[in-house]
Amino acid sequence: MKRRLLPVLVLLVISCNFETKKISSEEVLEQESRALNWKEVDEYPAFEDCQQETELAAAKRCFETKVAENLYAYLEKQQPVVSKSIDDTIFIYLEVTKTGKPEIDSISVIDSTVTNQLPKIANWLRESIDSLPKIYPASKRGIPVSTAFKMPIVIKAE
Repeated sequence: MKRRLLPVLVLLVISCNFETKKISSEEVLEQESRALNWKEVDEYPAFEDCQQETELAAAKRCFETKVAENLYAYLEKQQPVVSKSIDDTIFIYLEVTKTGKPEIDSISVIDSTVTNQLPKIANWLRESIDSLPKIYPASKRGIPVSTAFKMPIVIKAE
């Protein structure tokens, strides 16, 4: 009985086609790139003070807080004078390039009162961003990448 099964098993093994396909490294990279979520980063941009943050949400919060602190400190130094009170929000669209350079893409002002009362506000915001300390860029899989942020700037003046 064992001798009869042996030829049958050999035939079964021989008759199975094992097909292998060679995949180039470019194809593997392309498949992997499609699978990645490019809208999320592994590490947010960071200042020296924020580098110890390991949790993604905490790192983002630390970065945004430091940017806001620097912006408000810079604007406070300008000592703007207004003729009537202002309580408005400006949105800046900030990009941190893959080299760590911060750049303002655009500034969105909802009410023209701010720009009428503070005509230099856009210049001040750009100058404050240029005066930020060294930024380590965001990364995705260990590769530096550019990131963009929409940041509200509350302008209150009496």
